[in-house]
Amino acid sequence: MLALYHAPQSRSSRFLWLLEEIGEPYTVEYVDIRRADGSGAPDPRNPHPDGKVPALLHDGQLVTESAAICAYLTDAFPRAKLGPTLGDPKRGAYLTWLAFYAGVIEPAVTAKVKGRLEKDPDEKRAYDQMESRLRGALESGPYVLGDAFSTADILVVSVFQWMRAVMPPGALFDAYVKRCTERPALPRAFAKDRPAESARSSH
Repeated sequence: MLALYHAPQSRSSRFLWLLEEIGEPYTVEYVDIRRADGSGAPDPRNPHPDGKVPALLHDGQLVTESAAICAYLTDAFPRAKLGPTLGDPKRGAYLTWLAFYAGVIEPAVTAKVKGRLEKDPDEKRAYDQMESRLRGALESGPYVLGDAFSTADILVVSVFQWMRAVMPPGALFDAYVKRCTERPALPRAFAKDRPAESARSSH
């Protein structure tokens, strides 16, 4: 059984989307987290060692960290075809994009949010390199891996969804966001984001 430990409007929201794309039964365990504005608090029901989300439990195995959960679910449910599995020629590129999201996109976006790009040339260079890498992939696209939508797109497009102003501007990126967010699984995920809208339930 799959259980997602989830806090509304957080990094775990995109994993509702991913689980809806996979189409296997899962439960949503709504937990509290400490928010950036100081609200909230760690929830003792949450198995994440740092009290954060997302946390995924699958048949007794705990998986945390967004990129790791993406890779884990891709391998656990290959029929969903949401990422190249072991032996696929695109496997290396897929894992690279997951790591690129965690190691490059998130730090670059954080630097922009905190106003560091104007003060630190290295931070600005890193952001520009991130934009260039994304632009190159989508010019070859339509997705970051080429023709196939994958969990890497869920990670990347989630930043555009929640913080469009801090991501690169332009029609190329807008079209990418539109393409991804028109997928039928996304409204189903949004409907489960808050417990008031969807009490603890299974897909």
